[in-house]
Amino acid sequence: MEPTKHEEISVQDETMDKMKFKKCSQIAFYRRQKLLHPGKSLYRALLDSVTLSNDNVKFQIINEENKVPLLVEIYEIEGNIFRVKINEVAPLRTRYEVPDVLIKEPTTKRLSVTQKETNILVLTSTNEDHKLHITANPFQIELESKDETILSMNSSGLLYFEHLQLTPKNSKTAAENKEDGSAGSAKENQEDLGLWQEVFGSFLDVKASGPSSVGLDFSLHGFEHIYGIPEHAETLLLKNTSDDDAYRLYNLDIYGHKIHDKIGIYGSVPFLLAHKPNRTLGIFWLNSSETLVDISTKAVMEHIPSRSPPETTKQRVVPQTDVRWMSESGIIDVFLLMGPTAFDIFKQYAQLTGTQALPPFFSLGYHQCRWNYEDEQDVKSVDAGFDQHDIPYDVMWLDIEHTEGKRYFTWDKKRFRNPRRMQELLRKKKRKLVVIIDPHIKIDPAYTIYSQGKSKDYFVKDRNGKDFEGVCWPGSSCYLDFTNPEVREWYADLFAFQTYKGSTDILFVWNDMNEPSIFKGAELTMQKDAVHHGGWEHREVHNLYGFYQQMATAEGLIKRSGGEERPFVLTRSFFAGSQKYGAVWTGDNTADWSYLKISIPMLLTLSMVGISFCGADVGGFIGNPEPELLVRWYQAGAYQPFFRGHASLNSKRREPWLFGEKNTQIIREAIRERYSLLPYLYTLFYRTHAEAEPVMRPLWVEFPEEVETFGVEDEYMLGKALLVYPVTEQAATEVDVLLPGSDEVWYDFRRFIRMEGPGKLKIPVTLESIPVFQRGGSIILLKTAVGKSTEWMTDISYELRVALDSKDSAVGELYLDDGHSFQYLHKKQFLYRKFTFHENMLSSSCADGNGQYSTKCGVERVLILGVRQQPTSAIVNYQDGKNKDIIFTYDDKTSTLTLEKLLLNVGTNWEIYLK
Repeated sequence: MEPTKHEEISVQDETMDKMKFKKCSQIAFYRRQKLLHPGKSLYRALLDSVTLSNDNVKFQIINEENKVPLLVEIYEIEGNIFRVKINEVAPLRTRYEVPDVLIKEPTTKRLSVTQKETNILVLTSTNEDHKLHITANPFQIELESKDETILSMNSSGLLYFEHLQLTPKNSKTAAENKEDGSAGSAKENQEDLGLWQEVFGSFLDVKASGPSSVGLDFSLHGFEHIYGIPEHAETLLLKNTSDDDAYRLYNLDIYGHKIHDKIGIYGSVPFLLAHKPNRTLGIFWLNSSETLVDISTKAVMEHIPSRSPPETTKQRVVPQTDVRWMSESGIIDVFLLMGPTAFDIFKQYAQLTGTQALPPFFSLGYHQCRWNYEDEQDVKSVDAGFDQHDIPYDVMWLDIEHTEGKRYFTWDKKRFRNPRRMQELLRKKKRKLVVIIDPHIKIDPAYTIYSQGKSKDYFVKDRNGKDFEGVCWPGSSCYLDFTNPEVREWYADLFAFQTYKGSTDILFVWNDMNEPSIFKGAELTMQKDAVHHGGWEHREVHNLYGFYQQMATAEGLIKRSGGEERPFVLTRSFFAGSQKYGAVWTGDNTADWSYLKISIPMLLTLSMVGISFCGADVGGFIGNPEPELLVRWYQAGAYQPFFRGHASLNSKRREPWLFGEKNTQIIREAIRERYSLLPYLYTLFYRTHAEAEPVMRPLWVEFPEEVETFGVEDEYMLGKALLVYPVTEQAATEVDVLLPGSDEVWYDFRRFIRMEGPGKLKIPVTLESIPVFQRGGSIILLKTAVGKSTEWMTDISYELRVALDSKDSAVGELYLDDGHSFQYLHKKQFLYRKFTFHENMLSSSCADGNGQYSTKCGVERVLILGVRQQPTSAIVNYQDGKNKDIIFTYDDKTSTLTLEKLLLNVGTNWEIYLK
C-alpha cells in the first residue's frame, strides 16, 4: 500500500524530529587523525629514489614507525598549477582515485632539479618563477614564488596515510594490536578507533577494506582571509575551527538546517581560496569521500632578509593560516593553483573541472514552483495569474505529486490526464515546464523503470550483495548506481520522447534528494558500506552521487534533441565540476530574515568555486514569509543568477499577487527589472562559460587590494558593472553601503545620480527597491520593454547605459545567440560586441570576429551618465559611411545625456560623436 501525501509528510517530519547527524567527535577517522598532533612528521623522504620524467618527479617517503613506503608524484601543470599525489607504493588493493571530475588529463610541463643534497631537493618550474623546496627529514614541501614562500605542506607534520591491511581474523583484537603507526595512541580501543567497523545509533558500518584515511596540512604564509569549501550555511570568510568543530564536506539532506553551522549540507566542493592584497591562492583537494577541514589563522614572526650583520636582522609579525584536510578514504591528490589573481584562480580551476554550462536563455527568467501545484487546472490558473497581473515569468515547476505514486517519468492519471496538452498551453505562452526526477526508484515490479533496473542489475548493492533498499517518498526504494557509465547511458535514454510518455521539448528537469536522501538511513543517507560499480564502497563516492545523476540527466536532455539543444537541469547535490551540467540551489531554507541574509555569502561561495548558476528559494521553502520578507527576497533574487520562488507543501500559497496590491506592484517591478537586465546577465553567463568569471562575485574579487572589502558579504558585484545591496533587515530605513575603489565613480542605478564617495555611505531605503549602483567606466545593455516571458522579448530594442569613470571613459560588451541551441559552439552562430566610450565618442565594434548571428534587434536609446556639460550636437556614423544627427536631451541635475529614437543595429559597427 502506498503512503499518502500526508503520511509521507509525517514520515519526513518525524524523521526530522528524531534525526541525529554526527558531530565531528563521532566520526572515527577524524578521531584517529586528531590523535596526531602538530610536531615533527613521522615521514622521511628517500631522496635517492628520485626519478625525473617529462610528466613528473617521483620519489618515495617512508613512515619511520610502521616502515610503509608511499609514492609522491609532483607535477607542474600548464597555467601556473602544481599537483601533488601521494599513494601507497604497493597497496594491498587499488585505492580509489576520483574519475570524471577533471575534464581531461592535465597538460604537464617538465620540472627540473636545480639542487639535490642529502636533505634537500629543489625543483624549479619551466619559467623559473616557482620553486619547490623538498626537505627529506622530516618530510616537508615549501612552494616558493619569485623568492617568496607562499605555501608549505606537512610543515606541521600532519601527513596521515592509513595503508590498507589484510582483514584480521578477529578484527577487534587485531585492530587493537595492529594499529597504523600514524594513527596515534594504541591505548584507544577498537570501538573508539572505528578501524574495521563503526557504530552510529542503530547503524553498523562494516569497513571491508579497513581503515584507509588520508590527511595533510598546508601552511599559507601571509594569508588570513580564506574562502570556499561549500556547502555550509556560513559566513563568506571561513572561520577558525576548534576540536569537534571542523568544516565538514559530506552531502546530507538536513531539512531546516541551522545557519552558522559547519556541518556539510547538500553539496561539497573541496576547493579553498586564500587571498591577500598581492596574491590569491587556491587548493583543490580531489577526494570524494567524507572530508573534514580544520582552519587556524595565527600571527607568526617572519625574518626580513637583510644585508646587514645577523644581529641587526629585523623581524615582523605576519598572518599565517594553517589548513588541515582529512578524508575518510582514497588517496592524496591535491592541486595548488598559484593565481596570482582571483580571476587567474577561477580560470585555473575551470581548466581542471570545466566552466559553467551556457544556460538556455529562458532559464535566466523567473521560475514559479511549489510543492505542489495540484493538477492541470491549477497550472493553468497560476499561469494565467501572471498574465492577469502583468508579471513576467518563464517556467512552471511540478514537484513529486505530479507523478503516479512517486514513480518518476510518469504522470498522475487523475491530476495530469493530458500532460502534453498542458505543455502546449505553456508553449503557446512561450513558457516552459520543469518536473522533478529524484534518484530513488520505487520497488514495484509493475513499474517499468524498477523492473528494467532490477533485470539489468543497475542498483546500488548492500554489503551482502543484495539491492540496497531505503525509504524515501515512494516508500521502499532502490537507488540507481550512477557511478556506472552503463547506468548513466541507460538513464539518459529514459528522457527520449517515445520513452518518457507525455514529455515534450519544453520539459526540463529538477534532480532533488540526490545526496542521496534516505529517510531511515544513517544520517538520512546511504550506508557507507553499500557497494557500487567496480566494487567500490559508497564511502569512496558519496559526494559524487548527485554529480553523476545531474550528468546523466543533462546528457539525456541533450540526446533527446539529437545533440542540438542545451539542457536545463537543477540539482540539489553537487561536487566539483557540477557546473558543467547545470544549476544548483541552496536547498531547503526557511522563511526567516536570517536565511535571506545567509543566502548571500552561500551564493558567493558557490560562485567562487565555479558554480555560477546558483540561487536560493525566494521566500524560503519552509514556513510562511511575512509580506515584507517576501518582497525583500524577490528584490534580492532578481539580482542573483538563478531566480525561483518555491514553497513547501505545508506553506500557504504565495504567488506574487496574493499579498495585496502594493506588494504585488513592488514584486512585479522587481521581476520586471530582472527581465530588463537579461542582456547584461546573459553576457555575464557567456563570460563565465568562456572565461570562468563568476556572474555574482564578492567585492574583493573586483577590488583585490582593498582590505576593507575582504570580509564584505552583505553586498556583492553582479559582473564588473553592478553593485547590489539586498536589504536583509526587517523595517530597514537606511543601510550602510561600501562603495569601494579610491578612484572609482558610482551612480545610482535607477536615479542616475553620481554618488558621493567612494567609501561607506548611509543610503536611505524604502520597501520599493534595494540599492543598486552602476560602476563608472562600465556600459551595460538593457531591454527597453519587458514581455510575458523571455521569448516574447527577442526583438525588443536595447538601451545602452553608459556610466563614465573619472576619465570620462567606459566599456562594455554584449553576447547574443539563439538562446537555446549549441549552434554558437558548432557553427559559431553568435554575436559578441564591444561598446566603448572615449573622448566623446561611443563606438560599437566586434569583440570576436569568429561569430556570425543575424538579429533584427537594435539600440533604440543611449543614456550616458556623468556627462559634465551638455553637448551642442550628436552625430551617428554608420558602417556604410552615412551619418545622421541624433535627437538628445540633457538633465543637468543628474548630468545625464539621453539619445533617443535611434535605430542602431547591435550587430554592425557604428560611432556616435558628441560635440
